[in-house]
Amino acid sequence: MIDLRRLQVLRMLASCGTVTATARSLHLTPSAVSQQIRQLSRELDVELLSQEGRGVRLTSAALALLEHADAIYERWERLRAELAVHGEHRGGRLRVCGVSSVIAALVAPAAAALAAEPEPVAVTIAEEETKDCFELLLNGDADLAVVLPTADVPPIDDPRFEQHVLLDDPQDLLVRADHPLAGRDRIELADAAREPWVVKIQGNDSHQLLLAACGSAGFTPRIGHQVKEWYAVSALVAEGLGVCLLPRMVPIPASHAVVRLNLTGTPQPSRRIAAYVRRGGAGHPVLARGLEALAAAAGKPA
Repeated sequence: MIDLRRLQVLRMLASCGTVTATARSLHLTPSAVSQQIRQLSRELDVELLSQEGRGVRLTSAALALLEHADAIYERWERLRAELAVHGEHRGGRLRVCGVSSVIAALVAPAAAALAAEPEPVAVTIAEEETKDCFELLLNGDADLAVVLPTADVPPIDDPRFEQHVLLDDPQDLLVRADHPLAGRDRIELADAAREPWVVKIQGNDSHQLLLAACGSAGFTPRIGHQVKEWYAVSALVAEGLGVCLLPRMVPIPASHAVVRLNLTGTPQPSRRIAAYVRRGGAGHPVLARGLEALAAAAGKPA
């Protein structure tokens, strides 16, 4: 018999890339991770890892095993969901992770609605970048992630996760109130090509989306300032230090003298917002209620 916990360690190693990163994700020591893989290797009588410099590489046997492992875990999630349907209570706990603006606009009202139902669901929320949310889903530290499917996230047919699209959030051009572009009837993204840009820090989901949008408009943005929070982005724009792309779901502070301009022409950038769960798990009553609450917060049928 294969120990599913050891199989999960192998899945996390394939995702994280190194023993050290895997140990960090699973809250283990590196030696414990190595020991779990060695024991799994003995159980199956095949080599799963080979040494490559200072690191390790998955063998062909390990890659073959991983294909079956994803199918096994999908069936396991389906079984957990089916058993939960037969339980007496529809309440429970739901751990949600997501990016900051989406937490404010969608996750918070969904959590409040779930807490107010006759059989309440207790939601715990963690703010994380999109790429980190998938790791939390895979290692079991989160049940549901609400994120931006950027270019470097797992593909829609990834055997480990399933996607539920919630909405497409348009992005507007934010400029100082007295900026020359503020008085124009029509504004395209390319009209701001020569402006300095205020962006969220590199590695943030919004940074990737800005580069992609500007690239589609035929220019590379001249980055003037990089900050972490949308409030700081808006404050710098209000001081005339640059322009930015602001998601429509992000509110503008009343104290900031800025103007939000709807973009015309091509491209008209937007952010897709989607909820992800482990594949096979969406039928779990608590997860299903969470997805329904998010869909309601997004203003679309569940």
